[in-house]
Amino acid sequence: MSLAIRLLGTSASRPTVERNVSSLALVREGETMLFDCGEGTQRQMMRYGVSFALRDIFFTHFHADHLIGIIGLLRTMALQGRTEPLHLWGPRGATRTIKRAEEFGMDRLSFPLEVTELEPGECIHRGDYDVTLFPADHRGARAVGYALAEHDRKGRFNPELARELGIPEGPLWGEIHRGRSVTLEDGQVIEPSVLVGPARPGRRVVITGDTRPSPATVAAARSADLLVHEATFGDEEAERAVETGHSTAREAAQVAREAGVGTLLLTHFSARYSRDAGDLGREAREVFSPTIVGKDGLEVEVPYRV
Repeated sequence: MSLAIRLLGTSASRPTVERNVSSLALVREGETMLFDCGEGTQRQMMRYGVSFALRDIFFTHFHADHLIGIIGLLRTMALQGRTEPLHLWGPRGATRTIKRAEEFGMDRLSFPLEVTELEPGECIHRGDYDVTLFPADHRGARAVGYALAEHDRKGRFNPELARELGIPEGPLWGEIHRGRSVTLEDGQVIEPSVLVGPARPGRRVVITGDTRPSPATVAAARSADLLVHEATFGDEEAERAVETGHSTAREAAQVAREAGVGTLLLTHFSARYSRDAGDLGREAREVFSPTIVGKDGLEVEVPYRV
């Protein structure tokens, strides 16, 4: 089952020639979710092949560089004849903010727009995964991050042992793998634990939005497969990071190391690093080596660990 992050915008505050402002798509087994929607996001979606047939957009906060693109995206969806509901999620204030965006320069939408305000700690339950909010620490904003966690998968089935036990390949194998005991023709009862190993963990992806390094992020990202963390500044601008409620690349790496994540993906770079964010990558890797420096259009696959 595929799970990947596609970066649509990796610039902080304003677009540059090389980078658009904040947005990323998470694509899981054909289902597309958008996180933030900065100016020009719809064009980035077209450019990098991200489907408009999404049902969820998650906002980390409502500063303009994470929000303005929703106006054009909604209008394009309407012009394309969309009729399916679109669900927008965000922290307190989402309803008022999205309503203003919906009314700006467009006719009535052709599809229902559902807005839900959530508090940190609340969870969105889906069939085989959950999306949980956690508090972010971003000056001047009510900000959150999101942790997507898949449910545990079934343990591995042992086909060689099943054949040795005389269990015919077919429906009985499926029953056992689903956790049900079966009775063979000779009356022998086979329990699932004989042939199925322990449950295997699903994957976890954590997206911070804009934030200072935070214990809440460390807790949310504990043992995650991928942490997407902002890295607005380098070491030389550490004071500026504090003043503006952002993180340096080194601070993001410290969060990743403390949380024990598999991979760190850096994004949200100040315009001064737009052409070359290599220094940010070097500073981060001095603390946490499995670090990827994001760029617009980059796709990062999230494999199973086990």
